[in-house]
Amino acid sequence: MRAMASDYGAFMTKFLLQPAKPSPALPLNGLTFAIKEIFDVEGQVTGFGNPDWARTHSAACSTAPSVLAVLEAGATCVGKTVMDEMAYSINGENKHYGTPRNPCAPDRVPGGSSSGSAVAVGAMLVDFSLGTDTGGSVRVPASYCGIYGFRPSHDVVSTSGVIPMAQSFDTVGWFARDPKVLKQVGNVLLKSPQVDYVRPSQIIIAEDCFQLLSIPTDRVAHVFVKSIEKTFGGHVVKKTTLGDYVKDNVPSLDCFLSKGGDENIYNIPSLAALSSAMRLLQRYEFKNNHGEWVETVRPDLGPGISERVWEAVRVTEEKVDVCHLVKKEFHAALTAFLGDDSILVIPTVPGHPPKLQTDPSTLEIFRARAFSLLAIAGVSGFCQVSIPLGMYENLPVSISLLAKRGSDAFLLNVVETLYDSLREEISIAEKASY
Repeated sequence: MRAMASDYGAFMTKFLLQPAKPSPALPLNGLTFAIKEIFDVEGQVTGFGNPDWARTHSAACSTAPSVLAVLEAGATCVGKTVMDEMAYSINGENKHYGTPRNPCAPDRVPGGSSSGSAVAVGAMLVDFSLGTDTGGSVRVPASYCGIYGFRPSHDVVSTSGVIPMAQSFDTVGWFARDPKVLKQVGNVLLKSPQVDYVRPSQIIIAEDCFQLLSIPTDRVAHVFVKSIEKTFGGHVVKKTTLGDYVKDNVPSLDCFLSKGGDENIYNIPSLAALSSAMRLLQRYEFKNNHGEWVETVRPDLGPGISERVWEAVRVTEEKVDVCHLVKKEFHAALTAFLGDDSILVIPTVPGHPPKLQTDPSTLEIFRARAFSLLAIAGVSGFCQVSIPLGMYENLPVSISLLAKRGSDAFLLNVVETLYDSLREEISIAEKASY
């Protein structure tokens, strides 16, 4: 049963799952959360964003470990949220169940595929929510809805009890409105005790990535750099051209580099090639997971999603081995580049959230630029957090920080430490724009 759309259209179903042993001593005591309709809950059908999927699948026999973990930590689940069909979009529009309303910009998409989970947090319907991020499905809606979104290092949070999309990239991520709650949830899901605070040795700005932005750099990167200087001192700030480093250190990318004149579309050829490798492997794994079901059921799918799903179903094994080599080389290269206790700074997405019902073909250049940025964490397996930077031209803007695989607690600590100075700089920037 579809929940009432009065709650920003965020929910598929509403119910209560409460901690078995509530206690004020539990780390998430008193907090409410929602979960994407990709997580199993015992006794409920996991709908995967599509009515044909729900119709052809049985109720789950158990609840996903990630959901159980936050329940056991004292939080209360209030329902399941709308998602893009089969998790195959970053827009957030669902033709069957409606599009959750972006609380920051009602005429814009909320971002997907964890659309309802982001909206539920952004609209203050819950304290935090769980989503999944394969190609960008937590980071993008977090950016579009003006909230924090965390994609953990690959394989550090259990994806058991979560419908797979593409296992080489699937992660369980989470949303919150402030870094304190983001970190509290992280401590539970990462199973990490409180770690000693470590100051970042370098905060590296990928200048070429900011050239992909349709928003002025001084409203994004400069605001963030001022916050860094206040908090850690200007000496930690470094600048780099990430695309050149990737081109020189990931030789297997060569066969994905465009031989035509696409540089004006993608701007950073090596990152566009990285995106191509990621999306090819994602299609191949999606086919292995769901191709037989798609061909048998022939589900009713929305525009854009239908084309991507069928493209995946028809994909061959060509270049798949090279994709795995790209992942290995890129992980090694980015690990060497960042070293210990360094952070990479990039835009989360290349601009403002697109308008609702924008023609899919019109979105393709934006999608290509977005995936050039999103592939960095996706292919490397690094952790990434999208941080809201307030509003520009009445639309939300954000920035992202990445740290090496396994440095999730370190990254969450840095985000919390920056909070006060960042709020000051955002306030100054927003006043200056009026």
